[in-house]
Amino acid sequence: MQLSKTKYCRGIQCKKILWLDTYKPEEATQVNDDAVLENGTEVGELAKGLFGKYSDVAFSKELSQMIEKTKELLLNENIVITEASFQFENLFCSVDILKKAKNQIELYEVKSSTEIKDIYIHDISYQYYLLKKLGYSITKASIVSINPFYERKGELDLKKLFVIHDVTNIVEENREQVEDNIRQMERYMKTEEIEDNIDMHCFKPYPCPYFSYCTKHLEKENIFSLRRMPKKKLIKFYKEGITSFEQLKKININDPYKRQVLYELEEREPHIDVEKMNMFLSTLQEPLYFLDFETFQEAIPKYDYTRPYMQIPFQYSLHSVENGKLKHKEFLSKPNVDPRRELALRLVKDIPMNACVVAYNMMFEKMIVKHLSELYPDLRQHLLCIYENMHDLMIPFKEGYYYTKEMKGSYSIKYVLPALFPDERDLDYHHLDMVHNGKEAMYLFKDMINKEEREVEQIRKALLAYCKLDTYAMVKIWYKLKDLVDTKQKETMEVP
Repeated sequence: MQLSKTKYCRGIQCKKILWLDTYKPEEATQVNDDAVLENGTEVGELAKGLFGKYSDVAFSKELSQMIEKTKELLLNENIVITEASFQFENLFCSVDILKKAKNQIELYEVKSSTEIKDIYIHDISYQYYLLKKLGYSITKASIVSINPFYERKGELDLKKLFVIHDVTNIVEENREQVEDNIRQMERYMKTEEIEDNIDMHCFKPYPCPYFSYCTKHLEKENIFSLRRMPKKKLIKFYKEGITSFEQLKKININDPYKRQVLYELEEREPHIDVEKMNMFLSTLQEPLYFLDFETFQEAIPKYDYTRPYMQIPFQYSLHSVENGKLKHKEFLSKPNVDPRRELALRLVKDIPMNACVVAYNMMFEKMIVKHLSELYPDLRQHLLCIYENMHDLMIPFKEGYYYTKEMKGSYSIKYVLPALFPDERDLDYHHLDMVHNGKEAMYLFKDMINKEEREVEQIRKALLAYCKLDTYAMVKIWYKLKDLVDTKQKETMEVP
């Protein structure tokens, strides 16, 4: 079995992942996040210059070419090499950054994360082990991560953006464990398929692409269908043999989990708490402004006064309702410019002072507005007024004032909307063109700088349509809740 550092880390998470990658790759489901992969690539490229001038080993499908190029570069007494590649027996690795001073070598593994995860230690431990087997003298092994507190002001400062964590002592202690892990993986790969237990390794450090395959023996509605229950609790139930909704029905579990189980098993009618719903609706006074932002994140701060992975708003949709009249306004930034100032100016123009603003999961929108108020003192008063007058349309669903089995235990708008309007095509995100969720919106907006004018226009139309549906959906939900309360009250009054 040929083993790379990526394969080794997959085997550390679960050896069966390696086995399935080899023998049943068609059973995998797509779990990669394009934005995460993009950030990783961008960070890796930028970090190559962390120590100044460097020599890069270009990728080749012929690994021997990369290995020979590395040997050639290592003839230099002092050099920084990126993607230095090595092979020992059936083990291969490319080192993100290798520093050589005379005969002393330092290894640096670059990650786009802002924290150090155990799997990163396994990653660099494997590299350290391999190079030690080849006889190299390694004086330092480090993980390079992103500093989440770095705020860009002017030119990018790599020394402040990146944090170097010296893990030399740890990887040295791990050498025997790495060798044992490799032996175990090699033995496992020679076996017939083994039914491994479902456990936390199915979710951490990364979601397993074979989870559906490994749980195919379970009922369609099983404990892993429960929304928002902690993974450790789900695993505990699984190990106790409690896997079906029928079994869950017989034991003591708290709402909202119990509610989801009972509604789906017993085909219960929708529940509505008229009193609490009325109290909530009474807080929403016309004119109402339904607001939704779309944002992007970047590991490397692109604009002044931004930090790694900060949510940068580039678009909003705004529906307003007054005296039964529905109006719509929107904003979408041009690509490759800091969108915040223009967006903030448009926002205070489109939302009057002291207006009742409605968002779905408002903490996100409030966070964006608060940041804008701190960034632009001249707009602060108006923006803070928007912030203070914001209401959350998610509350009736999160708190259980309204529930139906079609929501499947979720209060996300992507579940609530089809539950309330199962037959309305114009409220179905699946029928939108190109953009169906926030991640796709972020990715496409960032990718516009790489597109031709015709494609940019298509993306803009798709982004506007998606964001517009978010706020139109809120309007429809608001009306629906009012109708449900009115209908329920009339039914109550008609009962003799």
